[in-house]
Amino acid sequence: MDLRLPKPASDQKLRRAEALDALESVLPFDRRDFLAEILTDDDVATLRHLAKEGIGENSLRALASDLGYLEAWSLAATGFSLPWPAPEALLIKFVAHHLWDSSKRETDPAHGMPAEVAITLKAEGLLRIDGPHAPATVRRRLSSWSTLTKWRGLRGKFNAPGLHGAIKLAVRASARPRGRKSRKAVTADILAALLKACAGDRFVDVRDRAILITAFASGGRRRSEVSSLRVEQFVEEEPVPADPKDPEGLKLPCLKIRLGRTKTTQADADAFVLLVGRPVTVLQSWLERAAITEGAVFRGIDRWGNLEKRALTPQAVNLILKRRIAEAGLDPAAFSAHGLRSGYLTETARRGIPLAEAMQQSQHRSVQQASNYYNDAERTLGRAARIIV
Repeated sequence: MDLRLPKPASDQKLRRAEALDALESVLPFDRRDFLAEILTDDDVATLRHLAKEGIGENSLRALASDLGYLEAWSLAATGFSLPWPAPEALLIKFVAHHLWDSSKRETDPAHGMPAEVAITLKAEGLLRIDGPHAPATVRRRLSSWSTLTKWRGLRGKFNAPGLHGAIKLAVRASARPRGRKSRKAVTADILAALLKACAGDRFVDVRDRAILITAFASGGRRRSEVSSLRVEQFVEEEPVPADPKDPEGLKLPCLKIRLGRTKTTQADADAFVLLVGRPVTVLQSWLERAAITEGAVFRGIDRWGNLEKRALTPQAVNLILKRRIAEAGLDPAAFSAHGLRSGYLTETARRGIPLAEAMQQSQHRSVQQASNYYNDAERTLGRAARIIV
């Protein structure tokens, strides 16, 4: 007979917290205690396994965040931790709690997420809205749920017709328009204003200029790609003609950036983008000024103007852009770092650059997604909306 007593819950939490410490590079320290409280031992083991398998830091961070939310929701909605694999009924319940009809909620308080579940999630800082969630958020969390199920060697019901039908009906009922990650695009004219806002010779000005122009000119790189950029990804190329039609004319510096693992490329893929001309000069000026010859390209600068060793976080890149937006006299709430990505494609559309050529630089995988920016640019510049002016 095994007479060993079960370990107290506090000891289990401490053990999970110590296990999560091994993932400190991708999980924020201030969320460690919360995750240790919510996640099970198997959850922590799955995350550590994913880290060992070499999954990207941003993907692992997103999975951990979604898993924390899912576990908290399950406890609040059912009183139990997530079952693995989850039954179809629980998946449909998740959809019903997050996608619902706001107008029906006015006459039927039981419609949508129950009040007690919402109160619990809000108290834990996990729920910040009163209405239905964005369909994209619900689909992403279901995708994370499915991924984690597969990594446990299990098969879920995520392709069940009942679930797909529930999502389709719920999206139609929620009638929530899809919002863009950045309400306004950072096009060339706005970029010029941002560069003017950091035109000084301070250490931080040189860095911010390099961040903004590199992110935009390299095809609108995502903030996670900008923050994780390393010197080892750079390959100096032979100078290229300023005018492709005049190969013997003025030459411009050219730099290849190997992308490695991104949201749409794998680590072993040979994907790359190019910097040509002024962006190369601005980037090289930063590297020389900061004496960076290896490792992270964009790093923090403390209040005394000293360069830190650690790379900027994706969130820091976003905050830098918003700070420069404010200094340029624009509304920071209307822009985010994703505006550099949408702005790049919008600008290429305005200049008549073929979509296929622009996608080589932006590395968009979906023609449909990339073409949306082209369609928007053509409509605002077209004659159809100018019948009466």
